[in-house]
Amino acid sequence: MKITILTICPDAFDSLFTLPVISRALDQDLVSIQVVDIKEYAPGSFRHIDDSPFGGGPGMVMRCQPILDALDAVSTDGSLSVALTPAGGVYSQEMAHEFSELDHLVLICGHYEGFDARILKHVDREVSIGDYILTGGETAAMVLIDSIVRLVPGVLRHESTEEESFEDGLLEYPQYTQPADYNGDKVPDVLLSGDHEKIRLWRREQALKLTRERRPDLFDQFVLTEEDKKLLENN
Repeated sequence: MKITILTICPDAFDSLFTLPVISRALDQDLVSIQVVDIKEYAPGSFRHIDDSPFGGGPGMVMRCQPILDALDAVSTDGSLSVALTPAGGVYSQEMAHEFSELDHLVLICGHYEGFDARILKHVDREVSIGDYILTGGETAAMVLIDSIVRLVPGVLRHESTEEESFEDGLLEYPQYTQPADYNGDKVPDVLLSGDHEKIRLWRREQALKLTRERRPDLFDQFVLTEEDKKLLENN
C-alpha cells in the first residue's frame, strides 16, 4: 500500500516514521509513505499557496492551482484522494478498514481558513476526525495513517486487531496483566480460572456493559444476539 500526503508542513511528519508499528511496516515494505510539499507546485519565488477570501473575512484560503497541480502529479490509476476537512464524513474504524485495502491513498491537508471550495470538486472524499478545529490537516492525517497502517495485512498479527474496540460495534472488554493483586485491587477471579468459555462469556458481558454505559449511541445501534440478551439479563 502507498500513502501520499500533500501538505505545506512536510517536517510535521518526521516523528511519524519513528512510531514502532509504522516504522516496521515501512521496513518490511508493506507500506510506503510519500510526503509532498504543496509549496513546490506554487509559482514564483514567494511560492504563494494562499490568498485573501473573496467577499472579505479573516484569514487566508488555500489556492486551487498548487493543490490541484500537486494532486495531479501524484495521482495514479485507482488512487483515492481524501481531503481532510471539518465538513467531511466522520472517520470511523469501518473507514480505516476500507482505506487499508487500497493500493494508493492520497491525503490532502488543509490549513488556514481551509480550501478554495473548487478544490473539493476534484477530490474523491472529504473526511473529518471529529467536531473540533485543528490548525491544519497534518495532525488529522497522522491519525488516519496510524489507524490504517496497523490494519494492513502482515503489519500486526490478525489476533491483535480482531477484538479491539469498534471492531464488532462494541467497546473492548477490560484488560489486566501482572500482578494479579495490586495493593488489594485484584484481577477478576474468572480471568485466573483457566476456563476459556467462562472467560469468553465474561469478556462479552463486560464489553456489552461498558458500551451501554459509556457509549449508548453505539449500543443503541448494536444488534444483540440471544446470548447477549441473556448475559445482560443475568447482570
